[in-house]
Amino acid sequence: MTDIPEKIEDLAKKANQASLRIANLSTEIKNKALDNIAETLLNNKSEILKQNAIDVSEAEKNGLSKSLLKRLILTDEKIDELIKNVISVKNLEDPVGKTLSAVELDTNLELYQITCPIGVIGMVFESRPDVLVQIASLCIKSGNAVIMKGGSEALNSNKCLHSLITQSISSANPLFKDSIILFETREEVDVILKMDKYIQLLIPRGSSSFVEYVKNNTKIPVLGHSEGICHIYVDKYADRKKALDICFDAKCQYPAVCNAMETLLVHRDIANSFLPDMIKKFKNAGVEIRGCPETISIVNDIKLATEQDWRTEYNDLILSIKIVSDIDEAVEHINHYGSHHTDAIITEDNERGKKFLNFVDSSSIMQNCSTRFSDGYKYGKGAELGISTNKIHARGPVGLEGLVIYKYILIGNGHTVSQYVGENAKNFTHRKIV
Repeated sequence: MTDIPEKIEDLAKKANQASLRIANLSTEIKNKALDNIAETLLNNKSEILKQNAIDVSEAEKNGLSKSLLKRLILTDEKIDELIKNVISVKNLEDPVGKTLSAVELDTNLELYQITCPIGVIGMVFESRPDVLVQIASLCIKSGNAVIMKGGSEALNSNKCLHSLITQSISSANPLFKDSIILFETREEVDVILKMDKYIQLLIPRGSSSFVEYVKNNTKIPVLGHSEGICHIYVDKYADRKKALDICFDAKCQYPAVCNAMETLLVHRDIANSFLPDMIKKFKNAGVEIRGCPETISIVNDIKLATEQDWRTEYNDLILSIKIVSDIDEAVEHINHYGSHHTDAIITEDNERGKKFLNFVDSSSIMQNCSTRFSDGYKYGKGAELGISTNKIHARGPVGLEGLVIYKYILIGNGHTVSQYVGENAKNFTHRKIV
């Protein structure tokens, strides 16, 4: 990676300074900034759509893939949804300054664990300009500054949204100055990855190859996932109608997203009665089916799935199907081939459901519902930073809780460590403060 150019380093320093200014802003000021953003987005819909149309036109000329193009396009309805996201974040409890624990170590010596912002968040994302609004809203509410780099295919959309947001928050309070910075050129991605001096947490959103590149080329802690290889297992005790509806929704409602189902697992005892209708329903929606040999013996006009299919995130109307002998084989397949993102079981047997929920090693596990629910907004987080398959700091759809850390505050009355060693040693009381 190259050295950080002086101009970019100056912007990073400003973001770092801004993070210290806004870390302790009141809830009222932060909520005012979010109100301003919602109102500004509403009043500038036509300009946002105009700039987005320019990006879409260029992307089509340049042959952007259908899945990325779908993520790039903004509509009137998508902007309305963004406004709802902003208001939803505003209405959430302020995550900063919460007491996680309070312990009296000794008389008049009290230790508090208090939530605080992380500092500067680095956000690198592809295609989706709505991500810019989501991350900005969450960073404002959590008192963090953010440095963002969107994909070049969304350049005009991102510049427009960034301008509207920075105007909105500056009018709420001048301390927000330099707290949301947007980089524009592709070369700046590698520069951001080197900013471990200024950025405390990096969040990439995009293709699996893009996320892997970020993870492999930075010292900054990374929150995110590289793939969304999501499964649904239809158990032999599944309700047929529920299974048909849920599986169809998980694949077809929005196939280009990371929580769409990519592999369907079906118990052998119901495969002959369930799969013909399920596959017919998928085919009528334009889904290409790739099945294991046993699936092909039931419905023969489909492609044979390869080993690679079980490891593939299609982000498209393509689905692999495998017949399994029991719930143990289903769990083993998911834990081996899955990406620890989102997986579901369809069953009316709650004991079998409980076994699946306990033994599948994913950040979201579901029973009798679509994997498409794995989303920060649907989980009541207002919006999401992304979906993390990590097992540290934050996991699953990550909202405000992923943008705060904590610090320890110790308040004494002339206490010294010398009081607790040697002949004058005392035992700490460690009494919980109610």
